[in-house]
Amino acid sequence: MPPVGLVLLAVSSVQVGGALAKTLFDDLGPGGTVFLRVVFAAVALAAVWRPRVRSLSRRDLGLVVLFGVSLAGMNGFFYLALDRLPLGVAVTLEFVGPLGVAVAGSRRALDVVWVVLAGAGIVLLAGPAGGGIDALGAFFAVLAGAFWAAYILLSARVGQAFEGGAGLALAMLVASALLIAPGVADAGEELLDPELLALGAAVAMLASAIPYSLELEALRRLPNRVFGVLMSLEPAVAAAAGFVVLGEVLDARELVAIALVVAASAGATRTAEIVPRDG
Repeated sequence: MPPVGLVLLAVSSVQVGGALAKTLFDDLGPGGTVFLRVVFAAVALAAVWRPRVRSLSRRDLGLVVLFGVSLAGMNGFFYLALDRLPLGVAVTLEFVGPLGVAVAGSRRALDVVWVVLAGAGIVLLAGPAGGGIDALGAFFAVLAGAFWAAYILLSARVGQAFEGGAGLALAMLVASALLIAPGVADAGEELLDPELLALGAAVAMLASAIPYSLELEALRRLPNRVFGVLMSLEPAVAAAAGFVVLGEVLDARELVAIALVVAASAGATRTAEIVPRDG
């Protein structure tokens, strides 16, 4: 498959996984769902990379913990947002994080255009007097975006300090430990239900293991700039997945807002690098 097709398939897999995850909220809640997703992803990554903890320096161990905190926050707050917002809207607001990383420190006048476009999209989503979407859900989505930005910045350092995906595997284990309490509080004994466990494993594969593998392969054959532009399609694909899987219908205002954020992100990433996310 051409590398562009790999990226598009990865983006679609992530968003279908997010839509499937939302169907579990009635049984597991957002906390239980994200816990299962992260745990199964951590087990899969640990089985593949077999990371060794004993050989880690104190500096590398601290880096892994910070990376794990960013993963837990990115996934946990996104699922809290998804419990209150349509999938397309939640992903659009979360994209504030990577967009901020893309334009941070830039002194080019053109980047102001991307910021204005994204800002217009977010204001449009909020609607008149902030009444268009759930305020707490929007806050959770933006907070998830902040943790996504931290993930992006930390991933470069983790990639230099660890071979392959060992650093990511260890960080996912840290994130799993951090999400135990909210997971048990939300889902309780439902976490032992075999059918729900199977669905949680499917979410982990669709939203983490499969897209991460596809992104790695695509990055071997695509310039980072092109990769970043393709990843900017996530809010639009999320809106489509929300409609097809969950029946979430967005109005014209929300669709225009998503288009503005997609255009802003695509424009910004033409001259900046955005790394793939596991969350």
